[in-house]
Amino acid sequence: MNLIKDAWIPAIRARGGRVMIAPWQITEQEDPVTELAAPRPDFQGAMYQFLIGLLQTGFAPKDQDEWLEYWNNPPTAELLLARLETLAGAFEFDNFAGPAFMQDFSLPDGETKGIAALLIEAPGGKTVRENLDHFVKRDTVRCICKTCATMALFTLQINAPSGGVGHRVGLRGGGPLTTLVMPPDGKTLWQMLWLNVLDQEDLPGYPEKSPTGVFPWMGPTRISDKSGSDTTPENSHPLQAYWGMPRRIRIAFPSDAAIGDCDLCPARDVELVGEYITRNYGVNYTGAWVHPLTPYRFDPKKEKPPLSIKGQQGGLGYRHWLGLTLADDEDGERAALVVRRYSEQRARELRIQRTARLWCFGFDMDNMKARCWYDHTFPLFNLNPEQRRKLFVWAGELITAAQDASNILRRQVKAAWFRRPEDAKGDMNTVSVDFWQRSEPIFYGLLEQLSTVPGERDNPSPELYAIWENVLLSIPLQIFDAWVLDAPIEDMDMKRVVAERDALIRLINGCKSMKTIKAKALPEKEETNGTKAEKSISQ
Repeated sequence: MNLIKDAWIPAIRARGGRVMIAPWQITEQEDPVTELAAPRPDFQGAMYQFLIGLLQTGFAPKDQDEWLEYWNNPPTAELLLARLETLAGAFEFDNFAGPAFMQDFSLPDGETKGIAALLIEAPGGKTVRENLDHFVKRDTVRCICKTCATMALFTLQINAPSGGVGHRVGLRGGGPLTTLVMPPDGKTLWQMLWLNVLDQEDLPGYPEKSPTGVFPWMGPTRISDKSGSDTTPENSHPLQAYWGMPRRIRIAFPSDAAIGDCDLCPARDVELVGEYITRNYGVNYTGAWVHPLTPYRFDPKKEKPPLSIKGQQGGLGYRHWLGLTLADDEDGERAALVVRRYSEQRARELRIQRTARLWCFGFDMDNMKARCWYDHTFPLFNLNPEQRRKLFVWAGELITAAQDASNILRRQVKAAWFRRPEDAKGDMNTVSVDFWQRSEPIFYGLLEQLSTVPGERDNPSPELYAIWENVLLSIPLQIFDAWVLDAPIEDMDMKRVVAERDALIRLINGCKSMKTIKAKALPEKEETNGTKAEKSISQ
């Protein structure tokens, strides 16, 4: 199966419904492709990255002018095929002898594993041996079709968590967040992908493309044992960021492959694969790798390489909005390069009036254990530089105050529950999650209004800060009452509960971030008080 020429990607056409397409068919005008249709959310995110990587490698525009030309007039399917066919040799999946997509160039022997082990959430050997696979059961996936095997392999390679001694993590670290710019509803799949493709000027050294430099499976693996070497940006091509291959894997394709039904997708009566071979000490990515689709945190002292932002317990919410959309600090958090390109340049050039979306997704990993898959969208606004700078400050004030209120709420609920809260064990994160979820709609409503404030204005309306002040006082009280008064209380000490409830408001009002909110809401209050005083005098 050739991943460039053959139809293997599940997709949805405007009129034809669910079909299988080849990558070059994404620009067909007759019954256009509107969306991908992978059988799992992690596969869906991976297939977007696969197609973006293909376009970035084989069809990247020379400059912004050419990018705009193809945004307005997508290439024909014939042109796209002609350009992508030059990469076809690197995209043979079931090649029995020679290079095979995302697989070790020549793996003579190794450990044989069931194909389900390609799935990141699959229970590991130790979990199975100790009979601890309580939630994700063993043997639920035995055989899968070649399409699902391709998607599973690619998903594992680009998200690879730690996997034991010598089993390397992905180029972005284990379980990185991916952030993709999505246009307003009604756009085509081509435009969803093209918004995340950079022009060649954004990637230094772009024209010099050697197959092994871009696609590590096209030559002998850079072994990373004691006699091997690490793989850094300096000794690789920047495009390898899209095609990182940390794991040494070779899919087992028997000559008498079984025919049957896939355990992951609706495919019936197809060739199935059930095993693969693997060894440790594959490609070890070190140094200052920066993936264009991922946000990073940079070390101010430049002593450590950039650290990709990962999925976090409790999921994604508006507390992450700033770092994923507007952050551009060379000595702190930086949004993904494609996001910054959209915010700084493309949004204005495309004159998109409606709010675009930022699609964020990734695993929350605890070393080798996948705790959860998170998938979230955030608004992306069309702002001029001055608006963007001020919105970064204003939104930061709202989020910081919310973070402080959330922390105080969590502590006070625990203090109301237990006489000695410092000795009580357990996860209090659900209390914070409740707070973030309840306050999220109000935050985005305020954010929408802040995004429309002209850049020449120094401050937004005090009323917006007054609304947020009220939210940060009322919602914590509601949550406190719901979690404490409706729950069994140790010793039923209502005196302690009332004291901690009073302390909740006192502490929120007294924290530094809340004082900033109150100060910016003060002019509105003074005006209101003044109006009341005038009415009182006139009466």
